[in-house]
Amino acid sequence: MTSTSPGLAARAARGVEPPASASGAPVESDLGWALGVVFRRYAKASAAALEGLPGGPRGYQVLATTNAEGPKRQLDLAAQLGVDRTVMTYLLDDLEKAGLVQRRPDPADRRARLIAPTDQGVEALCDLERRLRTTEEEVLGILDESERASFRLLLQRVAVRANAVDPLHNACALAETDDVLKT
Repeated sequence: MTSTSPGLAARAARGVEPPASASGAPVESDLGWALGVVFRRYAKASAAALEGLPGGPRGYQVLATTNAEGPKRQLDLAAQLGVDRTVMTYLLDDLEKAGLVQRRPDPADRRARLIAPTDQGVEALCDLERRLRTTEEEVLGILDESERASFRLLLQRVAVRANAVDPLHNACALAETDDVLKT
């Protein structure tokens, strides 16, 4: 496998072999390693792009979903995004205080609230999408446009299948399970 990483280039220049797995393949050929490195880079860069947005990535998902799909019931939105309903309440409180979303009564069920972006929320979303495109260009910059499109399509197919096999119903429960496994 060819790599352009500075560490590999430096090791090669010194005649040192790249680190290998038990099979003898360089670590860079390992799917888990590659996914982890790309995810780590994207997570750091996107966190910087979403700086200042209440809820960070979750706040962005709320804005993007309600803008694209129209107003949604609070509980439906929480289920769709895999967010605990209590956490969703606090997230929406923060987004509402920032003037980015509004809660309004659901005409079909007066007990329920519909979540919709405000005009300010739509403007913020446009800016966030621009910043995230820049982030994607940084992370995927080594690929040309055709390769980026193929990468996104293939990754989406794998992600949809993985989610169908092992769906994330509640991110908070997953985090709690992970905490238990670490102890």
